[in-house]
Amino acid sequence: MDTDKQANILREGFLVKRGHVVHNWKARWFVLTPDMLLYYKYEGGKKDSCQRGKILLKDCVITCPFLEYENRPLVMKLQTKHGVDHYLEACSREERDEWAADITAAVNNLQTTNGKSKTDQPDPAKSQLNNINLSKVLDSMYDVHSGIKLSNHLEQGSTYSNCFSGSAVVDWLVFMQLVLTRVEAVTLASALLEEGFLRTVGQKSMEALRTAGLSEQFMDDSTALYSFPDSLKKRGSVKAETSLSAVELSGKVIKRGYLLKQGHRRKNWKVRLFVLRSEPAFLHYYDPTKDDISPVGGFSLRGCLVSSLEDNGVPSGVKGNVQGNLFKIITQTDTHYFIQAPTHQEKMDWIDAIRSQC
Repeated sequence: MDTDKQANILREGFLVKRGHVVHNWKARWFVLTPDMLLYYKYEGGKKDSCQRGKILLKDCVITCPFLEYENRPLVMKLQTKHGVDHYLEACSREERDEWAADITAAVNNLQTTNGKSKTDQPDPAKSQLNNINLSKVLDSMYDVHSGIKLSNHLEQGSTYSNCFSGSAVVDWLVFMQLVLTRVEAVTLASALLEEGFLRTVGQKSMEALRTAGLSEQFMDDSTALYSFPDSLKKRGSVKAETSLSAVELSGKVIKRGYLLKQGHRRKNWKVRLFVLRSEPAFLHYYDPTKDDISPVGGFSLRGCLVSSLEDNGVPSGVKGNVQGNLFKIITQTDTHYFIQAPTHQEKMDWIDAIRSQC
């Protein structure tokens, strides 16, 4: 029976879900099956045996990206056939898009099984890119209420204010339904860049503009930075901020994902979004239930020791009956971090990635 259930699992992992009654955000373990999306609570470092809820996928409508939460750019929305909205946040754009693609495939398969045609698939012949007024697109992008948010970004140790990433532009163009696909969004953004409606900021986008062909001038990349031309009247400028964490947050993102971490004081286990950076090498963790974009903790990886903990019993230092896929990081200041990955493979991937930066 367990083997049959496992065979029906199309995808599983952590997502952060907004509550229906109280609109707070909670990390849940999601399991995608051919006809529904189940979610479970994680307590004591393990999945609760009873599901917390389910989303029936038949005739479900998916909006990805969904950009109405200012500090949560990685949200997608699922609307059931009864009009109930579910808001789910992933740990990265790649993870979000992979979940959306797998859910969409399951929905389409249900439609095909029930004799319906896939009416939601984009038709390249219907693309309206040739008829788009670039000036109107720029006006919409620049709108202080519904346009692209300006913020501060770090690239290779330098801080750039009043700019946005290439991926943020692509997300916005798709969300506003100015294009059907991310590929079309890149084409449209490249046209805006060529006409001087957008400008490059930082080394990565400048290098792409100088060396790539026309269709690849604009980068769908969260680390490639762009902004509006200086000729435009400034709106809601963001002042450049300096902080002690600016340098440690300026490194290149090597890996990110949801892991469970044991607290230092209460020793309870909570889901955290971990982000591994290089040059300088730091590991930061964030509370995915909060809208705050600042890390709740982090440490330098210089001189750190990383070790895998055996799965045969509860390791020393771990509170509760928590075992399986655990690893430990000891910092240069002799602080011990106990972390649990969802799977053995993810544990080994994280250990290898962290060791490469120690």
